Amino acid sequence: MDVYIVGSGMTSLGKFPDRPLRAMTAMAVEKALADSGLDNPSSIEAAWFSNTRQALLEGQNGIRGEVALRSSGISGIPITNVENACASGSTGFANALAYLKAGFGEVALVVGAEKMFFPDNRDGMFRAFKGSTDVLEFDSQIDALLSLAKGMPIPDGVEPAAERSVFMDIYAAFARYHMARYGTTQRQIAAVASKNHHHSTMNPDAQYQFDLTIEEVLADKPVSWPFTRAMCAPISDGAAAMLLCTGSALKRFNADRAVRVASCALVSSTDRDPDDLDNHVGRRAALRAYEQAGVGPEAMSVAEVHDATAFAEIIQIENLGFCPRGEGGAMTDSGATALGGRIPVNPSGGLLSKGHPVGATGIIQLHELTTQLRGEAGARQVDNARWAIAENGGGFLGYEEAATTVTILGGE
Repeated sequence: MDVYIVGSGMTSLGKFPDRPLRAMTAMAVEKALADSGLDNPSSIEAAWFSNTRQALLEGQNGIRGEVALRSSGISGIPITNVENACASGSTGFANALAYLKAGFGEVALVVGAEKMFFPDNRDGMFRAFKGSTDVLEFDSQIDALLSLAKGMPIPDGVEPAAERSVFMDIYAAFARYHMARYGTTQRQIAAVASKNHHHSTMNPDAQYQFDLTIEEVLADKPVSWPFTRAMCAPISDGAAAMLLCTGSALKRFNADRAVRVASCALVSSTDRDPDDLDNHVGRRAALRAYEQAGVGPEAMSVAEVHDATAFAEIIQIENLGFCPRGEGGAMTDSGATALGGRIPVNPSGGLLSKGHPVGATGIIQLHELTTQLRGEAGARQVDNARWAIAENGGGFLGYEEAATTVTILGGE
């Protein structure tokens, strides 16, 4: 059974201390409904609400979606709350897709919303990230990850930032491992950040909308070597919403702007050997998504990947099969992943520059790809975009993300 995206909307991303979560949710839902052509939400049969921070930072746990969606006039229907670290949004999308494919309904709503910036609770903001690891095994897990990086020592005199997410240390360990094993350079990692900052200058919803040269990225404040601040995704507030429908309901909407969901693969981490990158959670998700869609990486026109750090984009374009293992840095440096290149990656600006409101990120990625496939991305439009792929990872467990979703849109 085919399922289509028929409505999509997002808020601008940034730090909005005076903007409540429910207000951002209502803004995103209103935009998605307007985009779909629906005058009211009465046709929605079920909804999924993705969020990771509200319970920790605001005390609103158990019924987050029921509370947030009520202000949009959505009540009485099944509402499922989803939390799966940074993969929460795409996990909600995967569940809504399964609901429709199973024949339980014809129209579903997926919302991701996150309020992360609390200037009066900065310790809590950063402490919240720790919950996306195994908290009982945290110290031993970090030690194991840092042991991977022994082949690439931190230069003398380089000190980490006092305020940083634990994930920056984790990603930095992976980056140093990749540098030691494949020869990836800090400059190549900086090239990812520079590219994505340039892309974001063409995205009016991006948190940052300014260019940075590779030299400026390298010269920015150190966070966790080899990363500088410009190589790390910011703290962000924002929301996004999507309306999905089955083929039988497509006649209720503007079919000319509908985007087909070709596949969606959600997988979790395994206890693999750290050197067995062919079984990396991102690679396994990609292979499953390609198999479901009946296409391979060579068919993709555009990609959005989970660049929580600039290095993450390098490992994920390798996992998606855009280049051989170990060549992600060189591929980026060549310009192949920039707008106008062979396979533009993160034309939105990515998490690095567009922003990363954790529970909303997966939906925001799909919003960008929907916009691209509709040919409505303006200055950042990828020419002749026909197939699009998104990779959205969350948490850390063992030697990889705890959960990863790869979604393919487009085709027939």
